[in-house]
Amino acid sequence: MYEKKLPIDIDCSILITMEVIGGKWKCCIIKHLAMQPLRPSELYRRFPGANPRVITQQLKDLEFYGIITKKVYAEVPLRTEYFITDKGRTLLPLLDKIAEWGDLFRPDMKRILNID
Repeated sequence: MYEKKLPIDIDCSILITMEVIGGKWKCCIIKHLAMQPLRPSELYRRFPGANPRVITQQLKDLEFYGIITKKVYAEVPLRTEYFITDKGRTLLPLLDKIAEWGDLFRPDMKRILNID
């Protein structure tokens, strides 16, 4: 993982949480891996609007924090799968609440963005 220019404020629990799950695709990656282990190419297909490089970086970040783990199979060609860890599973209730809030806010978002 790259070294951050600004240190993380570990005294603020919200900033810690946002460091781990913040990012456009991290929460979605966690939810998908909670259902089943996936290969990187499968994740790229699940998020067609995402740049594969961004997904790869967010996978590395989640692995760094122990939220997911990567298993590389000694096969030809090499096969890699990502799995959610027990620590990652502790985030699922939080992600469910975030999704619930998003559902509640959806009408407001449509109004704000003028979407019918």
